[in-house]
Amino acid sequence: MSRPVGVTLIAILVAIVGIIALLAGVGLAAAGSYAGIALGSGFAAGLVSIIGSVSIVLGLLYLFLAYGFWNGKGWAWFVGVILMIIGIVLGIAMLFISYSSIIGVLIDLLILYYLTRPNVKAFSEGDRDLFNLFCLFIVIYCQI
Repeated sequence: MSRPVGVTLIAILVAIVGIIALLAGVGLAAAGSYAGIALGSGFAAGLVSIIGSVSIVLGLLYLFLAYGFWNGKGWAWFVGVILMIIGIVLGIAMLFISYSSIIGVLIDLLILYYLTRPNVKAFSEGDRDLFNLFCLFIVIYCQI
């Protein structure tokens, strides 16, 4: 089955976010030592370095997710749906602070709607082994 156009766009956008997060993380991690020198605070240096390291990890995870979307991996579809649900919940909570978060909620709803279309699900169902392993892990973990 050929990749749906929307999945291609999602994969490209997720990859762009991953690259930006990766570059920002590298910049922040490198700036961490300079922040300590400029501010004379080891705490500031450590904080900036930690934020940079987290950004690097998130960037790599986004690139991995983009790879999954691009290749129609079932786990990427599952992670995408979960991230959209989390984004919708957080966006609705943010409505109490700023009405501008409605745009993010609408985008997340649109992507969630698209990901649940039959042709998109069919494209992603070719590789369910990792998804099934993940579900088994969650069930076992919840039993402990």
